[in-house]
Amino acid sequence: MTLLICLVLFLAMTGHSSATYCLCKDGVGDQALQKSLDYACGAGADCTAILQNGACYNPNTVKDHCNYAVNSYFQNKGQATGSCDFSGTATVSPNPPTSKSLNQFFLLLNISLFFPFIFGFFLNFLAKFSL
Repeated sequence: MTLLICLVLFLAMTGHSSATYCLCKDGVGDQALQKSLDYACGAGADCTAILQNGACYNPNTVKDHCNYAVNSYFQNKGQATGSCDFSGTATVSPNPPTSKSLNQFFLLLNISLFFPFIFGFFLNFLAKFSL
């Protein structure tokens, strides 16, 4: 029984995710991206990780920091319709940003958001089938 639970947990955590991200668009100038970044950080995004010496400070580009900030804002707003526009500088995507360090962060973020659901499912499962 324990082996089955571990196998299901492993598959659930490594399976396909239906995550949605908010990303800054390619081809947008740094000035517009900076404006979106500033708005997101001032209006609900948690931008501490992109401050100097923060976990996601590098790569230190306006585009990478913008991706982090607008996605944080979008997630904090519950992925609400219209919360990923930023005057046309951002868009919703099923794919995480292409920066390796940001990919690692977004993967951890999605796992941490998804894990309580999986944990609750298994507790329910165990409660139903325990003696």
